[in-house]
Amino acid sequence: MLRRTFLAAGASLAASSFAEVPQNRPDVKLGVDLFSIRDSNWSPFEYLDYCAKLGAEVVHFSEIRFLGDINDDAHLKRVRAHAAEREIEIEVGMRSICPSSKAFDPSAGTAEQQILKMAHTAGVIGSPIIRAFLGTSEDRKGPVPIEGHIENAVRTLRSVKSRVVDAGLKIAIENHAGDMQARELKMLIEEAGRDFVGACLDSANPVWTIEDPHLTLETLAPYVLTSHLRDSAVWRTPDGAAVAWTRTGEGTVGIEQWVRKFTQLCPGRALSAEVIVTPPRMYDYLKPEFWPPYRNTPAWEFARFLKLAENGAPRPPLPRVPPEQVAQRQREDLEVSFAWMKKLLRG
Repeated sequence: MLRRTFLAAGASLAASSFAEVPQNRPDVKLGVDLFSIRDSNWSPFEYLDYCAKLGAEVVHFSEIRFLGDINDDAHLKRVRAHAAEREIEIEVGMRSICPSSKAFDPSAGTAEQQILKMAHTAGVIGSPIIRAFLGTSEDRKGPVPIEGHIENAVRTLRSVKSRVVDAGLKIAIENHAGDMQARELKMLIEEAGRDFVGACLDSANPVWTIEDPHLTLETLAPYVLTSHLRDSAVWRTPDGAAVAWTRTGEGTVGIEQWVRKFTQLCPGRALSAEVIVTPPRMYDYLKPEFWPPYRNTPAWEFARFLKLAENGAPRPPLPRVPPEQVAQRQREDLEVSFAWMKKLLRG
C-alpha cells in the first residue's frame, strides 16, 4: 500500500505560502534537547538546573538515559516537581520503534512494549508527547527498502494506538539521522494516524537525506508536535557535496529564515536546541553508486538541495577536541547556540 502511493504523494507536494500567515500568533517555546550535552552524564535534576540557568522553557529528554530510573515512579515524580519549580515543561523520548531497523534494540522488549513503557513514563512525568524515530541512514541501504521499514513502523504504531490515545498522549516521530525525507515521514504519519502521531521536526537531519531543510519544514509543518533546532553548512565537492552540522547561526542554509518560518507555521510548539558540531559528511551524488538509497527522490526536491550546495563555501577542518574536554565543548556549543536563539526570538 505505501509503496504504491509514494511517488504520487511526492508529486502532490507544493511549497507553502508564507505571505498569508498571520504575524500575531503565539510565540514558540524555547527548549533544550539534552542530547546537546550528552557527555555531561548529569542527573536529571542537574540537567534541569543547568537548562533553567540558560532560560529554557522546555527540556527535551530525548533518550531514556537522561531521565534516570524510569522504573521508579517516585523518582519520576521528583523530576516532574523539580521541573515545575523552575517553570520548565518536560518532553520525553525514546529511540527506534521500527523492529526491522538496524537501530532497533530488541533487548529492551518488543517495539510495542517499549512504547507502552514510555507512555507510562510520560504520564507520570507530565510529558504530552513521546519522541521516537524509525532508524538512521543505514536503513536506506537495504536489504529492506525504506518503504518497508515505514510499513513496519506504521504497523507498530497502529498496534498501540488505543492505549496511547487513552493515555492522552501523542507520538512525535523524528526525521532522524538520514532515515526519512519529508514526504516519507509525512506518509508514515498519515498512514499511522495523524490523530495520535505527528512529527518531531529536526532542522539539520534533512541535509543527511540530500534535502533542503526549508522544504522539510514546509512539508511537515502541519504535523509538527515538537522540534530540534540545529544549523548546517553545505558546499560543493568534486564528486558532489559535503554537509556539516554547526553551531546555530554559523551555517549556510538560512537558519534564521527557517526559524522565522517555524514561528509562523508552528505556533506554540517547542523549538529545542539540539546542537551537534560535526566534521563534513560526503554525498558523492555524481557517482552512480550513490543513488540506490534515494531512487524515489523527485528531481525538483533534489534541485533545492543542489542550490544550497552551490551557494555554500568549504569549511576548514575542525580541530580535535581532547576526550577530557568533550563535555565542556558540548556545553559551550549549546550556550552559544541558545544565546543566538534567545536574541532572535526574545530580543
